[in-house]
Amino acid sequence: MFEFVWPWVFLLAPLPWLLRLLLPPADSGEAALKVAFLDELESLSGRRARLRLPGWRQQAPFVLLWLLLLTAGARPEWVGEPLPLPTSGRDLLLAVDVSGSMEYADMQWQDETISRLELVKRLLGQFIEDRRGDRVGLILFGSQAYLQAPLTFDRQTVRTWLEEAMIGIAGKNTALGDAIGLGLKRLRLRPAQSRVLVLVTDGANTAGEIDPQVAARLAAEEGVRIHTIGIGADPRQNGLPGLLGLTPGLDLDEPTLRAIAEQTGGTYFRARSTEELHAIEETLDRLEPVAQPPSQARPARPLYPWPLAAALLIGLLPVARTLWPPRARLGGARR
Repeated sequence: MFEFVWPWVFLLAPLPWLLRLLLPPADSGEAALKVAFLDELESLSGRRARLRLPGWRQQAPFVLLWLLLLTAGARPEWVGEPLPLPTSGRDLLLAVDVSGSMEYADMQWQDETISRLELVKRLLGQFIEDRRGDRVGLILFGSQAYLQAPLTFDRQTVRTWLEEAMIGIAGKNTALGDAIGLGLKRLRLRPAQSRVLVLVTDGANTAGEIDPQVAARLAAEEGVRIHTIGIGADPRQNGLPGLLGLTPGLDLDEPTLRAIAEQTGGTYFRARSTEELHAIEETLDRLEPVAQPPSQARPARPLYPWPLAAALLIGLLPVARTLWPPRARLGGARR
């Protein structure tokens, strides 16, 4: 179906004539030459004097040019049939801890020792890619929480933002409550029963303005389900000393993470190894999607380049006639 996006642009159609009435005529500054043998000059040149042309012929090219510009400005487009959008999934926000302790390399991936954050990137990257029909967003938090990617169907962009996350980009500490609060702010306007927040961290709440328990209570009131994932190898099984002899795995506040999940109807997971994180991914993948109101989109093909190109060609005609004037018919002047 053909339609104009901005049809009100055609209200500007009388503008040139209004300006002609309101503004004084332009003065070229050159004297006009009046001759009594204009008919003979027209016969020799084979052209008709412009002033003797009818008024409509003088204005026709400019009127057509103006109408084509108005048509292009009104943004004509061809709108196709409505197509359904895949909106039968969830609104899922991932909140990933990027504090300093996530740099600790105590995880294994294909016989390679990697950091906790790197393991989260590799596994959750594929998890994001598989969320077809879901709106997915990303929060990165440390001492503060930041919305890195809003809820969107563009899963590839969200995955790219996750892969580009760096340790310490949001501070060295861990603000669990602020991360939950930011997720709640973004999810509370979405349809009920489809709001899911996945919180991934390896530590305890050490920063921020909101207490995690208070944030979890508010999330429960708004119907936001929070699944918490505590990541990090068990230091007693790993046996690797941390920086300055500290063991980062002991910093994980499992009681708080478990309480947050239980209070909001979610589940707490403990990821000590790649295998456990794989199992967590499969468990999250089995969450039942909640149907949302169906939406449709109509593909639109813009057509404004056609009238714009026609206006350009018409505008170039006077220039072409000035640069390459038509050859005069000299047959009547020959003797």
